[in-house]
Amino acid sequence: MPSWSEILDEINVLLHKEKNDQAFDVIRNKYLKHLCDYTKRDVIVYAADWTGSGLHPELVSINDGDIQGFMQAIYRLKNPNLDLILHTGGGSAEATEAIVSYLRQKFTHIRVFIPQAAMSAGTMLACAGDEIWMGKQSSIGPIDPQFILQTSVGPQAFPAQAILDQFDLAQKECIQDPRKLQSWYPMLGQFGPALLVRCRDQIDFGKSVVNNWLKSYMFKDLPDSNLPEKISDYLSDHSNFKTHGKHIDINLARDNGLKVFALEDDQTLQDLILSVFHSVTLSLSQTSAAKLITNNIGGCFVKNAKKMTNNRLIHQVVNIPS
Repeated sequence: MPSWSEILDEINVLLHKEKNDQAFDVIRNKYLKHLCDYTKRDVIVYAADWTGSGLHPELVSINDGDIQGFMQAIYRLKNPNLDLILHTGGGSAEATEAIVSYLRQKFTHIRVFIPQAAMSAGTMLACAGDEIWMGKQSSIGPIDPQFILQTSVGPQAFPAQAILDQFDLAQKECIQDPRKLQSWYPMLGQFGPALLVRCRDQIDFGKSVVNNWLKSYMFKDLPDSNLPEKISDYLSDHSNFKTHGKHIDINLARDNGLKVFALEDDQTLQDLILSVFHSVTLSLSQTSAAKLITNNIGGCFVKNAKKMTNNRLIHQVVNIPS
């Protein structure tokens, strides 16, 4: 398997010696074709430059605009079996539900590969696969919903369950000693009256869709199994993790019931997956691309981050046809 730096060398040869300004696409497509030739399955990569890039969340999160990207990636694919490679920090649970609905109408069997990390809504998306494949370096994460709220120190992310727990604690303490209401009021006053209902609804929504996907796909041959409910409860319970950014490795994912295969068990497959991953992350880190949704026949949807002007995001979407 070529390393990240060796693939970068390949790209640089095309860019600088052969003056090919499509070098990133050429090398990425080469490794995608190698993977497809080995598996005899179609491949889609969904990847965003979310690991420390500093890009606006609108660009790197799962959102409703990604449906157009998946439409581009699915166009002209004929195989009923799909390998979906994910690299995402998460995003909208509602958009994820729409993506899953679309993918499951187009493909009979889906394997989800996580070469590095698929967190939050990315984990939800992985749970809609028939199989998950991870390496020793791979991670998924909790699916407990987060709320971005305006506070006196600016916008802050709060776990929905932490908000509910805080209200429960405030209620308990104020009943025991009404004088404590004065201390709690400035903190609780930041939250709108409907927030508690929204928190409960979002927790229930995420848990419900993951439970249904696990029943319908990963554990469809075990209709009486309680594993889907057990797994969805585990992943959505903030108290199991204490932080939304908790990394769940392959062993912990397996211990909690998910059907996870080890990339290391098929060395050729692992090499091919990681070669695709390296070529994709190089496209993200070395160009203006913030997000790629691409396939094994050259179809590619690219969302480019151009610049920030007066705190306003300027970006463009480029479609490279199949």
